[in-house]
Amino acid sequence: MSASSPTSASRWSRRKLAVVLFPFVAAAVAINLFLASLLGAVFGVPVLPPTLALLLSLPLGVPATWAVARWVDGLLDAAEDGS
Repeated sequence: MSASSPTSASRWSRRKLAVVLFPFVAAAVAINLFLASLLGAVFGVPVLPPTLALLLSLPLGVPATWAVARWVDGLLDAAEDGS
């Protein structure tokens, strides 16, 4: 992206995208952890309480948020390039 691009001033950084997306990604991680523990109950694994799934999603949501922010940034690049 060139500096003279009209959208370069309004483009969010990957860090800002990650900060905005973190609550949504962490919630998705919590839901997935809880549902995975429900599936694990078939094999004798104890079911995680929802509050524990939420607490575990906070540290696990950080790398997931980084991946999502990177993906969204790539989508924005592709949209700006017209491909």
